[in-house]
Amino acid sequence: MFDRLDPRGLLAKPWVYKTFRGLVTTKAGRAGLVEDYLRPRPGDSVLDIGCGTADVLDDLPDVEYYGFDSSEEYIDLARARHGNRGTFVNASVSRDTVTGKFDLVMALGVLHHLNDGDAAELFALASSALKPTGRLVTLDPLFHDGQAAHRRFVVSLDRGGHIRILNEYIELAQRSFQEIESHTRTDLLRIPYTHLILECSP
Repeated sequence: MFDRLDPRGLLAKPWVYKTFRGLVTTKAGRAGLVEDYLRPRPGDSVLDIGCGTADVLDDLPDVEYYGFDSSEEYIDLARARHGNRGTFVNASVSRDTVTGKFDLVMALGVLHHLNDGDAAELFALASSALKPTGRLVTLDPLFHDGQAAHRRFVVSLDRGGHIRILNEYIELAQRSFQEIESHTRTDLLRIPYTHLILECSP
């Protein structure tokens, strides 16, 4: 049940999350994610797993965008904001709901909400949905040795119950992908935080 006193519960509300995200993210951080890691090209087919309100569309070129999210509220807000810039589906990604092949699959802020079995299935689904030259890009909070105490504390407040260390994320990815590049970033938000970005290719 929604807990009015728990800020993590509040963030489950789309308008609260969107406001919070706007406060903690920077234009440079968003642009860096897109330019350095997502690297979409005009005309690319893009699958966004757990798209939320599809804010990432603000920083993408003209692509063929498909966003999936299990929250009807998030999808309604994405449709209201972005209209015909993409296709927004209120459903979980599965082999039944996703058809076609994609140049880019994104799962931004998703894996740390999934247990190992569901995370492994996400990687498998992403792999099967990619074109031979396509890539999966994930973004999640990270724990690591030597992490500054204030960063570890803020990361620990995240709503996701499955924040992992680097090797744990990579081991899950290796079940479905041959090539995996990992990048640790501490500069994507205005608050002290540590992100792990994975670029995965078949």
